[in-house]
Formats: sequence, structure tokens, C-alpha cells
Amino acid sequence: MVRYVGRFAPSPTGPLHAGSLVAALASWLDARAHGGRWLVRIEDVDTPRCLAGAAETILGQLAGFGLVPDATPVWQSHRGALYQQALETLITNGRAYACACSRKDIEAALAAQGAIRMRYGELVYPGTCRQGLAGRQPRAWRLLTDAQPLLWNDDRLGAQQQDVQADVGDFVLRRADGLWAYQLAVVVDDGDQRITHVVRGADLADNTARQILLQRAMGLPTPQYLHTPLVLGPNGEKLSKQNGAAPVSASNPLPLLNDAAMALGLPVQRGSLADARSAWILAWRDFYNRPGD
Repeated sequence: MVRYVGRFAPSPTGPLHAGSLVAALASWLDARAHGGRWLVRIEDVDTPRCLAGAAETILGQLAGFGLVPDATPVWQSHRGALYQQALETLITNGRAYACACSRKDIEAALAAQGAIRMRYGELVYPGTCRQGLAGRQPRAWRLLTDAQPLLWNDDRLGAQQQDVQADVGDFVLRRADGLWAYQLAVVVDDGDQRITHVVRGADLADNTARQILLQRAMGLPTPQYLHTPLVLGPNGEKLSKQNGAAPVSASNPLPLLNDAAMALGLPVQRGSLADARSAWILAWRDFYNRPGD
């Protein structure tokens, strides 16, 4: 039987807030409920968005809440050689290709097809460079996707389906600015760290089909996925640093952990922090009792 390995993978764009604490607690509880290992990975591959010192702040916050990883955290910004090796393998196997398109080029190609297809503010790539660059200089690298629905199961949301080619298009693996795309980095890291279970916020569920395609293209196993409820801000949107989410302080951890637990459907606990965490582990086993675990 494969031993459970889970992870919490924050982006250091600011300190942990109430929403990210929910995701951290959920992933920690799932690992502990399965008697597995819990890792922390700092996802700083998008370096322009990262704030100096934010990763260290996050690690300190986690420790203050008693959420301590079972191994030294890793930083994506230190793992470029792994991502390059993965990209070269995809290219060699005919699963990745160079793209010369700018955003204006993509808009023009879509307009020529009679529609501007938008998805969450992003253009759905029409596959312009699949047959070559026509003498243009490459800007990015993309994954060659398949025109068929991809089915997967989420341990909370249930059966999921997405046609990545139709809904997203051939997505970027390495960006025009030379930075590694999130999708490639997270799949390589999950494979390298032998992650068996991914527990994260429901806002990331939409990434799962793309990541499964990459896993299959690279011959990597697919983890089990569980996407947790989101904490919403006053405007009804996902609580985030962008809409003013306040950092959480671990000076008095139990009240904030109780708030996080309630967001996950778990009961409020009194007494010591250690007793509360033990009770939540038992409650998690009952609440998220998953077939096949």
C-alpha cells in the first residue's frame, strides 16, 4: 500500500489569512487522519508576485498554529532544473510545442473564427502554432491537449468533467517572460515529492484536469483530490489578499482554528490546542470518510 503523502503549497504573495488557514488546516488534518506525512512547499515560481519575507512569515504562522511539516519545506524557485528536464521530455515525446503568439495574435485568431472565447478573463488558445511557427520567434511553450472530456473524481465535490482543449486550449508550460507556469511546476513537484493526496481550496478545482493531463503525459501517478469550501469576503467573493484579507495571528491560535474548523464542517473545540487538534483529526475521519482509503 502506498503511504499517504500530503502537502500545503502556499504562494508567498503575503501572510496567511483566514481562507489560507482553512486550506492549511484541512491538508494537515487529512494527512494526520491517514497517519501520513504532511509537507509544505513554497510556490514562488511566479517571482514578480512574491513578497520578500512572506515565505518565512507563512512558515512562522503555521508553526504558531501547531501545523509543522514533517520535512524541510522546499521552494519552487530552487527547482528550475527539474522543470526544464520535464519540459525537454515533453518536447522529445511530441507533447509540447513552441508558441509565438502574443495576446493580440490570439485575439485575432479567435476573431477570425467568429468569436472571442474568454474563460475567467483568459483567452482560450486556438492552437495557432500547433503546425509550426511560420518563421516567427518562439515566445512560450504549450502542452498539446486532446479533444476529449477528462473525467476525475473529487472526494468532496464528486464526479468532475472537463474538455481541456475546448475549455482552455493548449495551455502554457513556460511563459513568454521565461518563468515556469504554475501547472508544470505543481505537477513536477507533486510527482517528485510523491504526493498521494491533494487537499486544497475549491478555487483550484478548475486546475485539476490540466494537471491530470500533464501527469499522464509525464507518466506520473494521479493523486486523490479533495477541494475544500472557500471562505468568502464581505463582497461575496473568495477571501484573498487581493480583496483585503487580513493576516491571521497565531498569538491566540485556538479561536482562529475553530473558525477554520467550522468552515470545514467540523465542531468547535474547547480546552488545549493539542486536545482540539486531536478531536478534529477524529472528526475529520468521520466527516471525510472516503471509500478506498
